[in-house]
Amino acid sequence: MSLDSIDKKLLMLLQADSKKTTKELSMKLNLSVTAVYERIKKLEREGIIENYVALLNRSKINKSFVVFCHVKLIQHTKEYLNTFENEVIQLQEVLECFHVSGDYDYILKVCLSSMEEYREFMVTKLTNLKHIGSTHSSFMISELKNSTQYELL
Repeated sequence: MSLDSIDKKLLMLLQADSKKTTKELSMKLNLSVTAVYERIKKLEREGIIENYVALLNRSKINKSFVVFCHVKLIQHTKEYLNTFENEVIQLQEVLECFHVSGDYDYILKVCLSSMEEYREFMVTKLTNLKHIGSTHSSFMISELKNSTQYELL
């Protein structure tokens, strides 16, 4: 699906605040409420809009200890990759997991309350996953940018 300039503006507005009503959006886009509604439905059907979520403040829910954990598997066979991926997606502490190139195979973003909780996570959960050869952890000192918005214009 090709996005026109109105679709792009609509998506930018929704990324900024998905709770805006179709009426509010229609006023910003100079379209009718029905036209905006139909565009949103089309974007949802096409899979461009996948979901609507509430973004939480980590510090207010006691999850402000952020760790980027690099994981290296002992081998790169399809079986080992699939096993690790199926197991790691079950870990609730892992918010994001990326299969990457370079010295490590995966980068995990883990959010917890403290170093002690991270140690417990490493000892009882992560290191119990099959086929892990080594890990390397980096701890967030401060957050300079955290965005969920893609630039479309």
